[in-house]
Amino acid sequence: MNSVVIAVVLMLALSLLRVNVVISLLASAVAGGLLGGLDLAGTLNAFNGGLGDGAGVALSYALLGAFAMAIAASGLPHALADGLAHAVKKGGGGRGVKWTIFTALLLLAISSQNLLPIHIAFIPLLVPPLLHTLGELRVDRRLLACIITFGLITPYIFMPVGFGEIFLKQILLSSIAKAGLDAGQVNVMQAMAIPAAGMALGLAIALFSYRKPRDYDLAQLARAEHEEARYTPRSLAVAGVAVVITFVTQLWADSMLLGALAGFVVCVAGGSIRWNEADHVFMEGMKMMAGIGLIMIAASGFAEVMKATGDIGRLVEASVAVVGDNKGLAVFLMLLVGLIVTLGIGSSFSTVPILATLYVPLSLQLGLSPTAIVCLIGTAGALGDAGSPVSDSTLGPTAGLNVDDQHDHIWDTVVPTFLHYNLPLLAAGWVAVMVL
Repeated sequence: MNSVVIAVVLMLALSLLRVNVVISLLASAVAGGLLGGLDLAGTLNAFNGGLGDGAGVALSYALLGAFAMAIAASGLPHALADGLAHAVKKGGGGRGVKWTIFTALLLLAISSQNLLPIHIAFIPLLVPPLLHTLGELRVDRRLLACIITFGLITPYIFMPVGFGEIFLKQILLSSIAKAGLDAGQVNVMQAMAIPAAGMALGLAIALFSYRKPRDYDLAQLARAEHEEARYTPRSLAVAGVAVVITFVTQLWADSMLLGALAGFVVCVAGGSIRWNEADHVFMEGMKMMAGIGLIMIAASGFAEVMKATGDIGRLVEASVAVVGDNKGLAVFLMLLVGLIVTLGIGSSFSTVPILATLYVPLSLQLGLSPTAIVCLIGTAGALGDAGSPVSDSTLGPTAGLNVDDQHDHIWDTVVPTFLHYNLPLLAAGWVAVMVL
């Protein structure tokens, strides 16, 4: 058995059994390293060597948490929630408000990848204050997780703008070129159109799957919020300026870390946070995102161990050797390997360079066109981003939806997004590669 497969399956099994994700990653990395031919010292050295790759992202998320807490202290998110609650009472039913929130979350998630490339920064700012209104409307939070995750993933695998420009051009096409195929003339939107349609199909199915009302303890949610947020026109204005400054700084410096720090400083300087409370707010915000940061760091160590074993390449070669000249089965197995690898690593951006080196020569042997190869590797890399316990595309939604401990990361985010996105994306990717 391949050590990568065993390590990923073990990590997923432990996570499904509600073992802490960080512990699951560490245990699975050790098991995978030992089975892959490394000794214990070599496994731990590889794991420790990979930790640094996730440290920058973890610090950025911690500062995003601090900024989110500063915005919450200003009352801006609660002002928005109060307005929605008033609209629900005035409307008498709330169906229109519910779909307005769905649409707003979807558009925010999509724009966070291109128009305002802030990734998951908007989630801890805007989602928690909406939960009371959504709870009164009895909306299933699993649907919200699916809506947000769709918006975090689909834009970057289809539109070459923002994070999509990084994934499709700087990583995907560049990695394919390094592997020996010049795909610079390939229209990436055409290549990834059918896989993106598979994601849209998954969202449509999720809207049907989670259409039934689901009850949450609103009193528990209220206790989680600690106290009623008070806001004034000045605090709301300062928060609005801080949000704009954060976006502008991030776009200018291409850094989530500096953007979040700039926004926090504006909140303090503008008086929406008292100077003697600034340190407390900062630390509370960092605590809120600390879990995500630790998981991202551990996931980097896990990925490094998987690379050190060399079994990713052997997994691909063994899969293709089984099918010989059967193009359809070979494509399916290559997509399936991409799913397994990304589920473990948790980042399609990190998976693509690994897969491209292995898949380009194999795809040329199968007679695939350059467009089909771009689609194959792009889809194989994206598979698993939704549904991985260690992906920020699932960790982000959980951070916003689980403020009151009523939304389980594995069963309410990871499992729903895996079922509704990976399976349609796998099928759509296979069809696309076969027809392109």
